[in-house]
Amino acid sequence: MRILITGGAGFIGSNVADAFVGSAHEVLVVDDLSSGKEENVPKAARLERRDIRDPGLGAVVAAFRPDVLCHHAAQIDVRKSVADPGFDAEVNVVATLRLLEHCRGAGTRRVLFASTGGAIYGEQDFFPANEAHPERPVSPYGCAKLAVERYLHYYAVQYGFRAACLRYANVYGPRQNAHGEAGVVAIFANRLLSGETPVINGDGEQTRDFVFVGDVVRANVLALEHDLVGAYNVGTGVETSVNRLYDAIVRAAGLSTQATHAPGKPGEQLRSCLDSALLERKTGFRPKTTLDDGIRRTVEYFRKASR
Repeated sequence: MRILITGGAGFIGSNVADAFVGSAHEVLVVDDLSSGKEENVPKAARLERRDIRDPGLGAVVAAFRPDVLCHHAAQIDVRKSVADPGFDAEVNVVATLRLLEHCRGAGTRRVLFASTGGAIYGEQDFFPANEAHPERPVSPYGCAKLAVERYLHYYAVQYGFRAACLRYANVYGPRQNAHGEAGVVAIFANRLLSGETPVINGDGEQTRDFVFVGDVVRANVLALEHDLVGAYNVGTGVETSVNRLYDAIVRAAGLSTQATHAPGKPGEQLRSCLDSALLERKTGFRPKTTLDDGIRRTVEYFRKASR
């Protein structure tokens, strides 16, 4: 199949691109390289360096005529979405709608959409949250992702699109950006290996569901193979505190550096954890990577990158 991967030079998108190329699909990566890296793109894939807001993207899509759109390009910084909700909507909603229109015109009907679990559910009523949990986003980022899910339902009803919305937990692993607001594992690992002292916001007892990127890649592959439609959580079902996470990173790095604590961020969720039982029932998906093993592999990646 011909698969168009937006954000395919970035952290998650490039790992997904590797898997699809490895399965002998024809892959076109669209990425403006604002945070992604050209070296992340598999050699067998073609790279089109372009912002998804670029009006010229329509001609690129029309020429490639993808069978599948795998949409990972996004404004991913929750804090930035709060500071500038208009920009967040411009990238995450308006540009996505234009992209869907380009794909509709090119005959594309299959979509894999990188959505979000924690940001869509907001403060959870129960743990782990399944897909029946009320959707109460408390950030423009979460609102935008939920809006695209609703638009994809419209495209399904109106044009016969078949879309799988994969609601990721907190994804970590090799190639994660260590210099942005997102990606606490990468930020901690990079600072520790650089001899800096990491900062934990708040008391560190806030929890997240940390899922390794390799498991997220497998979820994308299975979603395509099983022709999934609808929203599916992609997580581990395990809550991990930031303090516990930090301890695991320190051990993997072979260090004993103590983190410092800063005031908590206003509006930050206290707990987040996802139930992926629905995805398991549909595809057999189960996360295979333990936190300690995933952290070890991630720290090793940043250690090699720093040499």
